[in-house]
Amino acid sequence: MPTSDIIDLFIIGGGVNGAGIAADAAGRGLKVTLCEQNDLASATSSKSSKLIHGGLRYLEYYEFRLVREALKEREVLLKKAPHIVQPLSFIMPHNAQLKPAWMLRLGLFLYDHLGKRKVLPASSAINFTQHSAGQILKKTFNRGFSYADCWVDDARLVVLNALQARQLGATILTRTRVVSGARQKDHWVMEVVNAHGQSQVIKAKVLINAAGPWVESVIHQNLKLNSKNHVTLVKGSHIVVPRLYPEDYAFILTNIDNRVIFVIPYLGKYSLIGTTDIAFQGDPAKAEISAEEIDYLLTAVNRYFEQSITREQIVWTYAGVRPLHSENTSNVSAITRDYTLELNHDAQQAPLLSVFGGKITTYRKLAEHALQDLQRFFPHATSSWTKDAPLPGGDLPNADFSSFYKQLQQQYPWLPAELAYRYARSYGTLCQRFLNNAHNLSDLGQHFGAGLYEAEVAYLMENEWAETVEDILWRRTKLGLALSPQEVELLNQHITET
Repeated sequence: MPTSDIIDLFIIGGGVNGAGIAADAAGRGLKVTLCEQNDLASATSSKSSKLIHGGLRYLEYYEFRLVREALKEREVLLKKAPHIVQPLSFIMPHNAQLKPAWMLRLGLFLYDHLGKRKVLPASSAINFTQHSAGQILKKTFNRGFSYADCWVDDARLVVLNALQARQLGATILTRTRVVSGARQKDHWVMEVVNAHGQSQVIKAKVLINAAGPWVESVIHQNLKLNSKNHVTLVKGSHIVVPRLYPEDYAFILTNIDNRVIFVIPYLGKYSLIGTTDIAFQGDPAKAEISAEEIDYLLTAVNRYFEQSITREQIVWTYAGVRPLHSENTSNVSAITRDYTLELNHDAQQAPLLSVFGGKITTYRKLAEHALQDLQRFFPHATSSWTKDAPLPGGDLPNADFSSFYKQLQQQYPWLPAELAYRYARSYGTLCQRFLNNAHNLSDLGQHFGAGLYEAEVAYLMENEWAETVEDILWRRTKLGLALSPQEVELLNQHITET
């Protein structure tokens, strides 16, 4: 068989790990195909808490390696993607009944010093009688701490990695399902079928299983193999309510079961509250929040906030299933968020690399480690490169988002400030792709509502694999909460006719 017919890597899974590996590998000169059964980031990677964080609570489980790596990645990603990643301050009220103050100070000291900080500030103590958070919290909380992590548009992080991979020569197949995989001595033969029922056979030297919650299903059902590693599926659910306070900081609240709940400013008008940790069985694509989880989140926030929130205030909920690398523990909150890479290979058969576990913050390092594990199979591949390379749209001078936003307003003074800000945050310099020939709002074409214009929709469909209303409103733009049912139907008609 001619070697030109065999690509280097076939990747199953279009979440953050699969897309990150695809981008890293393509940038090293490897021939890559990524296959995703639905839309990019359609499962776990779009249903996170939207945080790039070290994981302060993981210190309690002595996860020092993971926390150190994650802390370092915060500033790497701030520089790589300053449009979709931004610093976020967290307020932690001290509840003396749950944890002594010295323990929190020690944890924050480690958090400040385990990873290098250049942009993010160090933690500090807070007296709530002299801080605006004191007006939000119940008067029983009079002191606490502040520290910094980052917020991220999780689904766009995935799409941008896929874009980068494609720019570097990778093939990205969405809505394409793996039917079977046959292992030969020096390559894999993968049969895939797209949404139109068209089948294709792809041959690859190495197969990478980055299917997230479906990682074991791929191994056992699609490939008919065994694995020494396993995942525990854990559901994390969130609720969204109208914004609870005007300030731009988030809260991290310790619940009575010693889990933490985040309250995060979301899309300007809302507060995002999560998450839960519930052992899950069933189809990860069908995970939904339960009534018990809603009560859990409401009770946790109402224990701290002066103004109570109720079920009736909830405007949206979502649940994602995290594939955590299994350990012998009944406490799902204690299961590591670290990742394990399992290389299945011998001299007689082509390699299979499977990804178990992981978190969105460390996706780039996971990809680097995956390519390191495969280095012996690709001696011609170049070295690691992603640390200092911006993601598409992230090539802002000095990684300075504020300056870029001001420049965008000056360049397009007819853009409403809120719309210009959303374009800058979602697309960075990529927004020039659909703004360059426009001189007023009417040049952007049909308006579907909430600042969503035909030019942006066309860009997403032509360049970012968007095919449905859900792709555009809930993953690419985050405008799902802003459009009325009539406006959604108008958009759907447009997509159908396009």
